[in-house]
Amino acid sequence: MPKLTIDGKEIEVADGLTVLQACELAGAEVPRFCYHERLSVAGNCRMCLVEMERAPKPIASCAMPVGEGMVIKTDTEVVQKARKGVMEFLLINHPLDCPICDQGGECDLQDQAMAFGLDHGRYKETKRAATEKYMGPLIKTIMTRCIQCTRCVRFSTEVAGIEEMGLLNRGGLVEITTLEKAVNTELSGNLVDVCPVGALTSKPYAFNARPWELKKVNSVDVMDAVGSNIRVDVRGREVLRVLPRIHEDVNEEWISDKTRYITDGLNKQRLDRPYVRIDGKLKSATWDEAFAAIKEKLSPLKGNEIAAITGDLNDAESMLALKDLMSNLGSTNLDCRQDGAKIDTTNRSAYLFNTSIAGIEEADAVLLVGTNPRWEAALVNARLRKRFLEGGFKVGVIGEAVDLTYEYEYLGAGPDTLKEVASGKNSFAKVLKEAKKPMIIVGTGALARKDGAAVLAQAKAITDKFDLVQDDWNGFNILHTAASRVAGLDLGFVPGKDGLDVEGILDGAEKGNVKAVYLLGADEVDTSKLKNAFVIYQGHHGDAGASAADVILPGAAYTEKNGTYVNTEGRVQLGRLAVFPPGEAREDWTILRALSEQIGEAALPYDNIGQLRQRLIDVNPVFAAIDQINTGVWGDFAKTKDKLSSEPFGAYIENFYMTDPISRSSETMSACTEQFVLGKEQGATGTNG
Repeated sequence: MPKLTIDGKEIEVADGLTVLQACELAGAEVPRFCYHERLSVAGNCRMCLVEMERAPKPIASCAMPVGEGMVIKTDTEVVQKARKGVMEFLLINHPLDCPICDQGGECDLQDQAMAFGLDHGRYKETKRAATEKYMGPLIKTIMTRCIQCTRCVRFSTEVAGIEEMGLLNRGGLVEITTLEKAVNTELSGNLVDVCPVGALTSKPYAFNARPWELKKVNSVDVMDAVGSNIRVDVRGREVLRVLPRIHEDVNEEWISDKTRYITDGLNKQRLDRPYVRIDGKLKSATWDEAFAAIKEKLSPLKGNEIAAITGDLNDAESMLALKDLMSNLGSTNLDCRQDGAKIDTTNRSAYLFNTSIAGIEEADAVLLVGTNPRWEAALVNARLRKRFLEGGFKVGVIGEAVDLTYEYEYLGAGPDTLKEVASGKNSFAKVLKEAKKPMIIVGTGALARKDGAAVLAQAKAITDKFDLVQDDWNGFNILHTAASRVAGLDLGFVPGKDGLDVEGILDGAEKGNVKAVYLLGADEVDTSKLKNAFVIYQGHHGDAGASAADVILPGAAYTEKNGTYVNTEGRVQLGRLAVFPPGEAREDWTILRALSEQIGEAALPYDNIGQLRQRLIDVNPVFAAIDQINTGVWGDFAKTKDKLSSEPFGAYIENFYMTDPISRSSETMSACTEQFVLGKEQGATGTNG
C-alpha cells in the first residue's frame, strides 16, 4: 500500500487507486466532469488538475495512479490558475441557458464555475451551436450545452451494454450522437443523471419544476422485486419525478426506466371513491354503503366459501391485515402468488435470491433458467453484466435466447435441457462442477407453469449435485418479479389447511363453490372466471380487477402510504408516504381495519401502523431487521411427484414497460411500448420537445 502526501497530510491508500481517489480519502476536494466512480477513466475534461512534485506541469488526477512517495498539492496558485483556464475553455461554447435549463439548481457546471472558475470571460467570438439529437421518448437533448465529457457514451457502453452512443467528428466539431436512433435500454434514464450539464434531460419532466420547489422523500421502488432505493420528488399533491438513491448492495446508484418514468401513471385512471355494483352497473357510494354491501354478502357465507388474492404491488402491512381478516372469517383460501408460481414456502431460503444482488460480483458461473433478467430485474442484469466484464464469469441460459447485453452459452429452450444439466450430460455441467462459486437463477416464468414444482425440484437437484451451496456461499436463487411476493410468503399468505391456491380459487369461483373473492390489488388474474362470485376489489387503479368487482374500495399507491416491502433477496425495506391518496382513497391496512369492525367476529387488534408493524414482527421476526438479509438455514425442500413437461420456457414478461396498473396507465410507458416493443420509429422531426 503506497504512502503519499496530499496537502501536507501523509496518507496510505490501496494499490490501484488514482490520485483523485486518494485526494478524496484525504479530504481534499477535487472538481471533475468526465470522471465518474462507476465508469472507466476518460481524462478528457482536465478539470481535476493537481500539482505533483517533480512533474513539469499539473497532472490529471483522475488518470494518474498513486505511487509511493508522491507529493500532491490540490490548492496552489498554479492549480487554481489551471482550473480557471479549463473552466474558461468549457464555457467558451456553453450557452447562457441557466434560466430555462432543467438542470438549473443541480448542475455540476454551475456549481464548479462558482467554486473554481473566473468571475469573467474573455472570449468574444461567436459560440458554436449543435443540432439537437433524437434519443427516444425519454431523453430530451440540447447538445449545444454538451461539454463532451463522454459520461453518457461510457455509461451506455459499459453499464447498459448497448453501443448506440458515440462521438462524431474531431476537435471543435465533435458531437455526441446516436445517429438519430432511440436509446434502446431499460436504463436509459440514468444518462440524465450522469450528464453533468443540461445536455441530456428528462423529456417527460421538461419544464415542470425547479429542484428547490420540490419536497424530497426517500422511499423504495415497487416496479420489480429488486427494491431499488429511490427519492420521490413532490410538489403539492403530485409526484413529479423519481430519482435513484445510492445503495451499494441493491441498485448502486441506478434505477430502471420504468421505476423513473411511471410517475404520470400515478394520476391516471385512479379510484378515488368507493363503488357498489347496482343492477349490473358500478355506482359511487359512501364507505358505509360499501361496507354494508360487503357485510350483506359475506355474513351468510362459510369460511371455505370466501377467498383472498393479493397483487404484486402490496405492502406487507396490508397483506397481514387481509390475512388476519380472512382468519377471522374462517377462510384458509389465501394466495399471494397471483401468477400461480409453484414456490416452496417450507424454507425461506427456498424462495429467495440467496446469493444477494451484490453477491453476484463474487460468482464465477451462473445458470439462468427460464428468466430474462434484462426485463424482469434490470438492475440484477446490470450487476451480472458488471461481473461479466471483470472476466472469468461463464453464463449458461436455458429458455428464450434474448439479448442480455453480455455473452452467454445458449444451452436449450426448456426442461429437457435442465434434466441434461442435472444428469451431467450437458457441457455446462462441467462448468458448474469446476466453478468455485457457482449460481443458478430460476425465473418466475419457469415456476408459473403447471410443472413449476418439478422445475423447482430439478433446480434443487442441480444445486445439490454441483455444490452450489457451501459453508460461506449459497448459489441457489429465485428471481421474483413482484415487489410484494417475498413479504407475502414471509407472512404465510398462502393456502392454509385444506385451503385453495390461486388456480383453485378461480376454478372454485367459476363452479360456484367459492362465492366471494377479495382481490387486494390483484389485476393479473383471469377475471373471466369470477363472474359467478361476489368480488371485492381494493386497489388504486381502475384496472382489470376493478372492472370485475361488485364492490370497489379505493386504496393508496406506493407513494401514498408508509409500507414495508421485502425484495427478492429477502431485504426488508421501508417505503415512505410522499403524497396523500386522492379523494376518499385511504391506506390499505386502514380500510381492512375499518371493514373488520363491520364483518368480522372482532376488529383487527391494531389501531396504528406502529402496532401493526409489531404484529408483523410477531408473525415473522425477519421484519424487525430493516435493510438486512436473513436467508434462513438451507434445508430440504422441493419434493414433488410432478413430472417435467417438454414445453419450452416462454417469456414471462412480454412488455417491460407495462407490467402493472400504474405502468399501464402511464402515457410515457405507452410511448416506450410503441417505440421499443412495437418497434415504431418516431424519427427525429418534432419529437424532441
